[in-house]
Amino acid sequence: MAQMREIKRRIRGIQSIRQITNAMELVATAKLQKARTSLKQSRPYYTTVLENINDILQYTGGGHPLLEERPIKKSLYIVVTSDRGLAGGYNANVIQLAHQAMKERDSEPLLMVVGTKAKDHFSKRGFTIHQDFVGLSERPSFDDAQSLGDEAINLYRKKEIDEIILIYTEFESTLSSMPEKIRLLPTEKLQAPSEGKEDGEKQEGYRDLIEFEPSTTGVLDYLIPMYLNSAIFGALIEASASEQASRRIAMENATDNANDMIDDLQTNYNRARQAEITNEITEIVSGADALS
Repeated sequence: MAQMREIKRRIRGIQSIRQITNAMELVATAKLQKARTSLKQSRPYYTTVLENINDILQYTGGGHPLLEERPIKKSLYIVVTSDRGLAGGYNANVIQLAHQAMKERDSEPLLMVVGTKAKDHFSKRGFTIHQDFVGLSERPSFDDAQSLGDEAINLYRKKEIDEIILIYTEFESTLSSMPEKIRLLPTEKLQAPSEGKEDGEKQEGYRDLIEFEPSTTGVLDYLIPMYLNSAIFGALIEASASEQASRRIAMENATDNANDMIDDLQTNYNRARQAEITNEITEIVSGADALS
């Protein structure tokens, strides 16, 4: 009887947990739909901006203070995580990629983090966090990206850092998201949009014909911050959709596991109840035999 009461107590406890995980799954599903809609609307914008700016940078070449290569003594890492947990391996994968990126470089790391998960993780381990942005991981805006990007640009202009590396999670599908690492400044070596000798000659010809007003430096002073802010905005949107997808899958798996545990416990309860009934019948039969 005591065993049966313990099993029933555990079943009630797991049923309560299942209600919570099922509700969180429904909430995450609704938020994922909104995040995917935002991603669908925003992705064409920031990808087009990045592609066009990359094309322009091919014609302008180097020479701008924000594009010059210099010895890497201090690196700024912009790490995008979530403000809440229960999202499977979403935060752990991004943080692991950030640690891996730091190990690959000999430079001193400086961090700007998005989300309380990155803030708590790196602050507990003694990393220097220049600035943290919390409360925006689920519904980021371009203003958030601009605030983050302007501060990063400011540090780069003052030469307090020598490169800017963005680490986030790219949304591929509801079932697949991948942590990504991009060096924003100095920009990675750009590839020409077309290959072949003839196309290359055309590109050189176009470069000779292009003029920038008021000047190349003036154009780049405007375009490079826009490039940085657009890249960060895209990363925030991608990460938001990835977070909700990861949380939905995690809560779905938790609900399925709770159902499996309840089924197993119900089977054990039925077996214990059957054994209890068998014992009672045996005692009744034994008592009847003793009286006869």
